[in-house]
Amino acid sequence: MKVTTAASSAGPSGTSSALPAGAGNTRTATRIAPHSHIKGLGLDNEGFALPSASGFVGQNIAREACGVVVDLIKSKKFSGRALLLAGAPGTGKTALALAISQELGSKVPFCPMVGSEVYSTEVKKTEVLAEVFRRAIGLRIKEAKEVYEGELTELTPTESENPLSGYGKTVSHVVIGLKTVKGTKQLRLDPGIYEAILKEKIVVGDVVYIEANTGAVKARPHRVGRSDAYASAYDLESETYVPLPKGDVHKRKELVQDITLGDLDAANARPQGGQDIMSVMSHLVKSQRTEVTDKLRREVNKVVKSYVDQGVAEVVPGVVFIDEVHMLDIECFTYLNLLLESPMAPTVIFATNRGTSLVRGTDDVVSPHGIPVDLLDRCLIVKTEGYNKEQVAAVVQLRAQVEGLTLGPGVLDKIAVEGERASLRYALQLLAPASLVSQLAGRSEITLEDIGEMNELFLDAKTSASMMGDFEGGLRR
Repeated sequence: MKVTTAASSAGPSGTSSALPAGAGNTRTATRIAPHSHIKGLGLDNEGFALPSASGFVGQNIAREACGVVVDLIKSKKFSGRALLLAGAPGTGKTALALAISQELGSKVPFCPMVGSEVYSTEVKKTEVLAEVFRRAIGLRIKEAKEVYEGELTELTPTESENPLSGYGKTVSHVVIGLKTVKGTKQLRLDPGIYEAILKEKIVVGDVVYIEANTGAVKARPHRVGRSDAYASAYDLESETYVPLPKGDVHKRKELVQDITLGDLDAANARPQGGQDIMSVMSHLVKSQRTEVTDKLRREVNKVVKSYVDQGVAEVVPGVVFIDEVHMLDIECFTYLNLLLESPMAPTVIFATNRGTSLVRGTDDVVSPHGIPVDLLDRCLIVKTEGYNKEQVAAVVQLRAQVEGLTLGPGVLDKIAVEGERASLRYALQLLAPASLVSQLAGRSEITLEDIGEMNELFLDAKTSASMMGDFEGGLRR
């Protein structure tokens, strides 16, 4: 490896010259995920797959099938069923699941997991599945609140004699003034609100937002920012300036909060211990993961149902993505049948690369994809195809653009040939180390020499398996 030898022969003064360009600039170093380029399914208005769109290349039939599933989910006609993505490794099954979540929107919960995650010494397998399903069921709560909003023009605490002691004074109430574009208003508030104002470091000139609630907490002040009337001519400001609010000081606002049933389960299952030393010690030694009882979940469901009946909340079924679903055992598959029949079941997407195989947890049950036939009958099955040379070249070109790499003449064809021979993943994995070698050699683009050197240093899966087979055959002889 000539580049490495040349770099290692440099003296201490030339150590920094061996670093890639921009290595000392931390602002340009960003981590790029394997599927960060996926933005959607890449379909046109009629639901047909475009040749290359939203980060997707190829898989036209699978993308169109997933587009139909997305329409079914949006119309709430996919409950009680699941989608199975079946295909060889590296054919885009995880990318399709992420694209479905992108098409559904950021407000829809998406909970990915791997089949082997259910095996734990702390929690039962069925409990792990139940937790994932509950986290994938969203609850959108709409609440109309009375609020006071405006620029703080006055902050006057009124003191009185402390009735509990003959010394000192205490704040009896606080008078604040709020101003908007439409007018001003003076409020006489509880002394507890004055403490909250001091805690939030709110001063005259700030734009504040106070929720007027009923119950123990009467109002909660929030600092929105500094009024833009106080903005100076400096180029850099440590403050965030906001315009003067419009409308009246006292108004009604509809606030929307998105939570999941898993959040409600965890909040109600967490015990509220005392402040004594035994309670603190028991909290420290207790396991970090506890099971939520079915009784508690039923109580949470009753409260959620009452909110939905009142029109206060709306249930938003999300997506559960279980990769390597063949790693689940027969008990998990049986429990999945029960979860899919729930009235608030989320959309379930399975992915597997197995053909006909033994169902885990059994000795004689052989089924397609390692999934029992009764659960497989609930699934819409989508097959993913392999990539040809042209599609591999398009994906490599796309990833090079995302990672900010420049490919020299003939490099794209060379990587496409390697991807067709070995796999798409192997072709994509050659980009980063080849780019590093080219930077160490002082080049701004990846050349054929860099790709050839990577082929000498690293093996693909097929070549490695073939070498191991030849090695074992030699031992038998």
